[in-house]
Amino acid sequence: MNRRGWLLIPGVLIAVLLVALSVYLYIKATPYPAEIDHGPSPEAQANPYLAAEHFLRKQGLTVSHANSLDVLPSLEPHQHSLLLLGDRYNMTPRQIDQVMNWTRAGGRLLFVAQSLWDEKTGQSNDLLLDRVQLHQSLSKDLKDPPADVASDPFPKLTKLYLENEDTPAYASFDTAFHLEDPKNRAQVWANSGKATHMMQLNHGLGSIIVVTDADLWKTPAIDQYDNAWLLWYLTADTDVTLLFNTDHDNLWTLLLRYFSQALVALIALIGLGLWHVGMRHGPLQEPAPKARRQLLEHLRASADFMLRRNGQHSLLQALQQDILRRIRRRHPGYDQLGVAEQWLVLSRLTGQSTRAISQAMGPRPKQRLSSAEFSRQVAHLQTLRNAL
Repeated sequence: MNRRGWLLIPGVLIAVLLVALSVYLYIKATPYPAEIDHGPSPEAQANPYLAAEHFLRKQGLTVSHANSLDVLPSLEPHQHSLLLLGDRYNMTPRQIDQVMNWTRAGGRLLFVAQSLWDEKTGQSNDLLLDRVQLHQSLSKDLKDPPADVASDPFPKLTKLYLENEDTPAYASFDTAFHLEDPKNRAQVWANSGKATHMMQLNHGLGSIIVVTDADLWKTPAIDQYDNAWLLWYLTADTDVTLLFNTDHDNLWTLLLRYFSQALVALIALIGLGLWHVGMRHGPLQEPAPKARRQLLEHLRASADFMLRRNGQHSLLQALQQDILRRIRRRHPGYDQLGVAEQWLVLSRLTGQSTRAISQAMGPRPKQRLSSAEFSRQVAHLQTLRNAL
């Protein structure tokens, strides 16, 4: 066998082993079904009473939910249940009047007591609970039940007794709170081993149901005991509107919750950027001295301004016009004389030669004069003017 044949033997052995391993795994592998729990859906996370809504719809009820009491004017009170299951601390007295009037007209109102009764102030922070004249307190502040009640096999469950029924319905209300009816207005109530957790009283043509909590109707507690049945019993033969806040957290809230450190770093970076931009570059400029300038400084500044603004020729022409005004006062009829005669008169009055006068009073070329030539012309004109 040649060298190439010997090199092929390891490759063939590896291929045979891989095939054998694949066959073995195929024979030994046993498929089986598996369920993967991905948790609640986004809809269920946003709506804790979603299971309760589906249950009531299966019982043939029309169910909707709202985020505010703005929907109240559109709800027909007759055969309609309004369940206030959300936070009501921002509820105004005007809204309470609207809800009570809606209930009096035939609506069925169910709400959760949200505050404890304060004996000192004679009220609670729950305006709606105070309006129906019910009080909520802590169950631990109650006296221990009698011996026959203490033998209750289910003291933590709330029992609702119905007519023509041998056994009560059981619900898992929070037993930490207790409802009191100081006016004895309640017609129906449900108790645990030590406290009362639900009361129903009439109000005009409608009825009001007060409970200590509504967690028993959230997912997944609603499928425990008779919680779902109790919700159906309290809303039977009516259309149901659940009122609670289903608004999602806005972007700013989510950023504060999950990226608080990044926001702090961003704010610090912005602050450093503003500090860098606003930082002074270079020495401080000293304030101008408070002493007043001299008259000569003002004159020089005025002359510099006029020179920059009007040019050399305008300054020279202004001096020439001043000389002409003075000589007209000294020699009447000066303008009627010829140019040579005018220069002779001016030479006689000033003591300057006619050549110097012709150079000073003659027309100037348009081109710009040098600084030395301009100074010389100004000096000649000032000499003539001062002599007059």
